[in-house]
Amino acid sequence: MADVKDALTSDHMELYDTLTARRYFAKFDRITAHLLRVAGEVESEGRLTRTEARTLGRYLTALAATFDALSHKYLMTGRAEGSPRLTFDRHDSGFPVAQELMVMALDAAQVDKHLGGMASETELKDRMVRQIVRDLAVPVQLQFALSQRLYYESLAAGGLFWARNDPDAQWIEDKGDRRHYLVHWAVYDAQANLPVVYLMDVEDSGKKPLPNDDRRWPLVQSHLMAQSLGGLKLLTIAQGFDKDFPETHPKRLRRITLGPMHSHDFTLQSGPISQVLADAQAPDGDDWAMVWTVEDLISDREEEVKDGWFSTAERQVFRLDPFNGADTGATKTERMVILPERPYQVLAELNPAGLRDVQKFVVGEGGRIIPA
Repeated sequence: MADVKDALTSDHMELYDTLTARRYFAKFDRITAHLLRVAGEVESEGRLTRTEARTLGRYLTALAATFDALSHKYLMTGRAEGSPRLTFDRHDSGFPVAQELMVMALDAAQVDKHLGGMASETELKDRMVRQIVRDLAVPVQLQFALSQRLYYESLAAGGLFWARNDPDAQWIEDKGDRRHYLVHWAVYDAQANLPVVYLMDVEDSGKKPLPNDDRRWPLVQSHLMAQSLGGLKLLTIAQGFDKDFPETHPKRLRRITLGPMHSHDFTLQSGPISQVLADAQAPDGDDWAMVWTVEDLISDREEEVKDGWFSTAERQVFRLDPFNGADTGATKTERMVILPERPYQVLAELNPAGLRDVQKFVVGEGGRIIPA
């Protein structure tokens, strides 16, 4: 990439050029919009309930808001003196590195202080006009000041995808003497530099409803966040939760990894997707492919086991994939790829072995999502 600094040889790269940074964020602006449509398509196929699709949609909307905030922060990259530079993972992710979201959270914690020390948007624009008329010069530093104000205003507005998005519980229905909840949370994986969403179906037999139980709920939230590591198998997470919280019964656990994003212009990819994007030679707006992985663990049945000397407890027996469940710790794992028509045409012609069993969603005219 000519406009990304070639001297950096690690997997992490900085965007040094204004136009390159804007192209990068414009790409993700399109992709996140398509992801929302894909979620709707997956719901229509019956693989997500309406509640699950809406929950996932909220995380996707929050992710789009995070990219929008970062686009303001890096709007003047390479133009204004002292302007920051975005660091992204060009090899395994295509997304910003996790440190970007951690810094964003620190900025959000002091957002009132930052905004209180800045001129208003109206005042900054008025100064720009006066500088253009008086000095016949581009008001670069004022533009930078405005971009930072817009960044902090985005943080103040909230609704963003953070490095940690603590668990929440959505009541679904009552099943006899148990309450059924969808417990959901999300993280930005610091190792993979990818957003990850967790959906867990839980049956609750506690005396108090789980979200209203000031004894159990904080412990549940803390436990789940501590276990939200990409290296942990779903089976490990679910069994640990099942053992530590005897009144909450995990019936299903899904982990949805959003990414990586591949782009011939921005990322270094290996395998068949590399040839697909290289051969497609698509224009910037169509030069991408987005992978979406769903790991799914389902409880097969519930058994009563001995728990101590004189007591018993209900434990879940999870169903594993008969072929590679011991390795994956899941009932099944599905991969999907979302890509524009031009790269898909090349993919269909090449038909590489590594992508034959991956479900494809093609972005058609007008942003229409077409299952392929």
